[in-house]
Amino acid sequence: MSADLINKPSGYFSNVREEMMEFLPKNIGVVLEIGCGEGGFSTYLKNTYHCEVWGIEYEKEQGLVASKYLDKVLIGDVGQLMDQLPDHYFDTVICNDVLEHIYDPYTILKSLKTKMKAEGKVISSIPNIRYFRNLYDLVFNKNWDYQANGILDITHVRFFTTKSIVKMYENAGYKVLTHKGINASKSIKPRLFNILTLGTFSDIKYIQFATVAQVKL
Repeated sequence: MSADLINKPSGYFSNVREEMMEFLPKNIGVVLEIGCGEGGFSTYLKNTYHCEVWGIEYEKEQGLVASKYLDKVLIGDVGQLMDQLPDHYFDTVICNDVLEHIYDPYTILKSLKTKMKAEGKVISSIPNIRYFRNLYDLVFNKNWDYQANGILDITHVRFFTTKSIVKMYENAGYKVLTHKGINASKSIKPRLFNILTLGTFSDIKYIQFATVAQVKL
């Protein structure tokens, strides 16, 4: 997994990602949320869709909280816990801002295919390293300063662009159904820059990209 996650700001492990709701399938049966934190998002799914929800959480304290609300929670490194997941069981896997914390998300995505039902879906939110504030700071200020949270979170071990996210899923044997920028900046700067560059930088206004990928039959 990643570096220590303990020193995170309040609400980091309990955040309900409302902007991710539009990417959920209409029919949800059995869900696995990787990086479930204290179970805020999964609990919402369980209460709303009346579905079975499992979670995997790296941090023990937060995982124990989630276990009070979810059907089953595994605590530890997702790569080491994969064998404890039943085969062909989950129809939806949620990865909200978690794949960037994993040393080898590519292998994890490949392994998840054996744990999912036919045409199962992975739904993820992944930070955009080309977000305009980061891009500006790197190109013009020559800075690459890690922070307590955000795109340059000190616990991030992988960095992605919109193209590399799609490529990761396709190389792992998935078909990308939806890929969309979320949490766009309200600043006019990235819009103006994109106009001046004839649309080349349309991606830089988004903090993250949400992706829905389906297991190929």
